[in-house]
Amino acid sequence: MAADVLFLHPGAMGARLAGSCRGAGRRLWLPDSRSDATTARAEREGLEAVETLGAAVARADIVVSICPPSAADSVADHVASAGFDGVYVDANAIAPTKARRIGRRFDRFIDGGIIGPPPTEPGTTRLYLSGRGDDPHDVAALWSGSELDARVIDGDIGAASALKMTYAAWTKGSAALLATIVAGADAMGVGDDLEREWDLSQPGLGERVQRTAAAVGPKAWRFTGEMTEIASTFADIGLPAGFWTAAAETYGRLAPLKEVDESTVDALVELLRSESS
Repeated sequence: MAADVLFLHPGAMGARLAGSCRGAGRRLWLPDSRSDATTARAEREGLEAVETLGAAVARADIVVSICPPSAADSVADHVASAGFDGVYVDANAIAPTKARRIGRRFDRFIDGGIIGPPPTEPGTTRLYLSGRGDDPHDVAALWSGSELDARVIDGDIGAASALKMTYAAWTKGSAALLATIVAGADAMGVGDDLEREWDLSQPGLGERVQRTAAAVGPKAWRFTGEMTEIASTFADIGLPAGFWTAAAETYGRLAPLKEVDESTVDALVELLRSESS
């Protein structure tokens, strides 16, 4: 009999992970206090609503937590307090030390890290899983043949989070760095000069700034917490962490671009400079 899986909570990423989880039996979600947009996503992906957390965890064999990093602890606390005794999968962008701390709440725990966009076609998105025993392999099998590539990696709890943190440290960290540099050049009156120099000595970087503005601006509000987790990750192992603390501040300033139709370099620069003046 296929495992029943509870997804907490189906945002843009979580809904697609749930929708592509074809190896599950029932795919459950908890609509209490969720937005109309979340409800629409859950219904579109064919998820079954359960009225209370207690009822949901009683029915679920597996719980998958996909939420903002700052909420990972509280979501785990609520599930553990409700008496869940199945497999808990934390697929959030959190530091390895936080993953290990959350893991101590459950007898069966899997550390997860997602790299890529919400999976709409094969080859774009990977869910890395680490943990003890056969549970990571059993969970990965739920997405076999789907748009999501679920992979078990060597290492205990924390390994999947470590991979996610180091990957995003570059992709999202470098995007924040570029945005801040462009805002700095604009503030000092050399924005056009910098762009011309990039065309000469760093071909393609100007185009990357444009792509960064379009892709990152509407999602910047989600990245602040992730940058904070990355900073904690590097601090925990004795490496400089200030890069990502600054990146968290950059993304925090860009939060007003949440879900705008089109984000531009000018919009990023205006927001970054408005809080520095």
